[in-house]
Amino acid sequence: MKILYFDDFKLGILRGTDVVDVSAVVHDVPQTGPHDLITNLIADFDNYRERLEAATADGAGVAVDSVRIRPPLPKPGKIDCMAVNYMEDGTLEKPAPINAFHKAPEAVIGCGDTMVIPDVPATVFEGEAELGLVIGKTASNVSAEKAMEHIFGYVNFIDGSARNLPPPGNTFFQVKSRDTFAPIGPYIVTADEIDDPQKLQVRLWNNGTLMQDFNTDDMAHKIPRCIEWLSSIHTLSPGDLVATGTNHRGLNAFMDGDKIELEVEGLGRLHFNVQDDLKRTWARDTRLQHKEKGLEGAHTPQLTGKYA
Repeated sequence: MKILYFDDFKLGILRGTDVVDVSAVVHDVPQTGPHDLITNLIADFDNYRERLEAATADGAGVAVDSVRIRPPLPKPGKIDCMAVNYMEDGTLEKPAPINAFHKAPEAVIGCGDTMVIPDVPATVFEGEAELGLVIGKTASNVSAEKAMEHIFGYVNFIDGSARNLPPPGNTFFQVKSRDTFAPIGPYIVTADEIDDPQKLQVRLWNNGTLMQDFNTDDMAHKIPRCIEWLSSIHTLSPGDLVATGTNHRGLNAFMDGDKIELEVEGLGRLHFNVQDDLKRTWARDTRLQHKEKGLEGAHTPQLTGKYA
């Protein structure tokens, strides 16, 4: 099942190329708004699945291309992001120690929305293509063997980053948690539709050019271990979002006017725009291309605009 919000946050289910409004089915789910409607529905999904399936089969649909897609998790309770969690196409000798960070729920935007690049002296602005896990059951000190039972579904996720902000060594919060720096969508795909989340191709295009292209089988710390470790630190709750990391070799500068598209295999295609009122520019090289040219630094330097 593919679950989404559309227009004025109507709850919908994707049926082929149509979306069916199922708001009437979930009218009795406790809610103060779309953020806790979806969270409470996820927590009690077993009691709604059959009704949702019936409504989707029988309901009148509208073309999904004719509606405005909204973020399927408008304000997750937590966004836990795994850090340095890929073997970079097998080029690393050993995994980095397992680690993570938080992104603010206010960073979330949806399909067709705009990531706004702020007026700060970052050396580059990037967006990391990632597989997102949507938690379905409360998870506290969960073993790796039981971890997958706690996943409700999967979603495309972008981890926006404003790199190397001053002062040195005191920047991670302001690098990661800015407004609009967590595009997700277009919908949540329930776990039963994904045979093996550890064998999914992840592709990101910038203005139609393929920049990131890797497989989730290259994760350093696999999904069960991520959930085991995160849940040993704090409880994961229904509707929480876990981002599983990226392969950094294809990272590239996001600039004003860019159209970004992300497609994790089986999860549809997320697209959004980039806006930078300062019109700053960088070369279009990926991190790998920059390295192969023998140039200094992890990424291409800023070429024009404020802070160059």
